[in-house]
Amino acid sequence: MAVKRQDNEQTHPTGPGPREQLTSEARLWSRFAETHDPAIREELVRRYLPFAKNLTLRYRSASESFDDLLQVASLGLVNAVDRFDPERGIPFPAFASPTILGELKRHFRDRAWTVRVPRGLHDRMSAVDKAISELTKDLQRSPSVAEIAERIGVEPTDVLEVLEANQNRRPLSLDRPTSSEDGDETPASDWIGAEDAGFELAEDKIALDAALPHLDERERLVLRLRFVEDMTQSQIAEQIGHSQMHVSRILRRTLERIRAQVDDGGEAGALD
Repeated sequence: MAVKRQDNEQTHPTGPGPREQLTSEARLWSRFAETHDPAIREELVRRYLPFAKNLTLRYRSASESFDDLLQVASLGLVNAVDRFDPERGIPFPAFASPTILGELKRHFRDRAWTVRVPRGLHDRMSAVDKAISELTKDLQRSPSVAEIAERIGVEPTDVLEVLEANQNRRPLSLDRPTSSEDGDETPASDWIGAEDAGFELAEDKIALDAALPHLDERERLVLRLRFVEDMTQSQIAEQIGHSQMHVSRILRRTLERIRAQVDDGGEAGALD
C-alpha cells in the first residue's frame, strides 16, 4: 500500500495553482517601477496587447494595413507602460488609452492622410493632440474645447479649427452615397454641375459691345454677315462687292484688333 501511495503521489503531485504561478498585476507594476526590468515590461505589454488591439480596430480602413496600425498602437502601449506610475491610483487602461490613440492619430496625420494643411495648422494639431492626451489623463474624462484652448494658450476657435481639420483630412469618394432631404441616397457626383457655356458667351458679348463702336461700318457689316447671318466668305464677298480674299483679310484684321483689346483689359484705344 505504501508503494501504491507513493505512485499515487507521483502521479498527482501537489503544487502551486494558477494564481500562485502568475505574479499579480499590482506586483508586476510595483517591481517594474523599482527595476524597469525589460522582462517585466515585456510581460506587461503582452498582457495589455489585446487592449491596444481593440483601440486599433477603431482606425481600421481599407487604405491602411491592420498589422501596420497595430505596430503603431503597440509603440504607444510601450510608451504608456514606461510612463505609468501605479502610485497615482489611475487604472492603466485609462492612462494608456490617450497615448495609444495619439500615436494612431499622428500616424494618420503624418503618413496616411492625403489632404495637406498649412504648416501653422499642422503644428497646432500636435499641440492640441498633446493637450487632449494630458488633460484626459489628469481629468479622467474628455476635455472641453475651452480647457484645451486654455492649456495651449490659444482661442477656442483655433481649437475648433484643428478638430474640424482632423475630421476632413481624407477626401470623400464622389461615389459615396449621401442622404437627401426626401430620404433618397444618391452619390455626391450627381450634385456636380456641368460647365455653363453661357458665362463665356456673356464675357465675349461684353468684349464685343465695347469693341464694336470703334469699328467702321464695313467691318461691322462683315462681322454681322459672318457671325449673325452665318454667311460664308464667298457669299459676303458677293454681297459687298469685294473678293473672297479681301473679305478674309477684313475678318482677320478685325478679329485681331478685338482680341488685342480684350488682352489689354478692354481699353478702347487698342482699336485706334
